[in-house]
Amino acid sequence: MKTLTTDTQMWYYFTADLSNEVTLKNWIATAVHNREQQKELPFTLVDPANGAIIGTTRIGNISTKDGRVEIGWTWIAKAYQGTGINSLVKKLLFNYLFTETATLRIEFKTDVLNIAARKGMEKVGLVKEGVLRSHTLMTNNRRRDTLYYSILKEEWKNNS
Repeated sequence: MKTLTTDTQMWYYFTADLSNEVTLKNWIATAVHNREQQKELPFTLVDPANGAIIGTTRIGNISTKDGRVEIGWTWIAKAYQGTGINSLVKKLLFNYLFTETATLRIEFKTDVLNIAARKGMEKVGLVKEGVLRSHTLMTNNRRRDTLYYSILKEEWKNNS
C-alpha cells in the first residue's frame, strides 16, 4: 500500500500526510485499534479485476443512540480517481447503513477548498449543511475551514 501513498500532493486536503511511512503505519494502526474497540469500521478498497488495493474508507463517529455515523477517512489511488469508484463505494455504504442498521443520518466533512470532494459528495445526493471556520489543523500548518454534508434515510429512500 505504501507505493500508493507516496505522492505528497495527494494529501494536501487530508488531515494526515500518508506519504510518510511512519504516519501511514500509525494511521492504519489507529483504524485497526478503533475497529477492535467497535468505534469505527474501516474498509480496504480492492479492484475486483486484479485484486489490487486501491484505497480505503471508514465508517466512524458512530452514535447508535442518535442513529448517526460519519463516512470518511477516504482516499483512492491516483489511477482510480475520477473513475466513479468513490461514488459506487458511497452508494454501497448508504445501502448497507440505511437497510442493515438503525442509521438515520450519515455525515461527511471535507476541506472547503477541496472542490473535487465537494462535487463528489453532491453527486451522490449529499446536502451541504455549513462550514465550521478554522476547524482543523492541516499537515502544512494551514487551518482548514470544514464543510459538512449529510444524507438522511428518508432522502436516500426517495433517491435510491
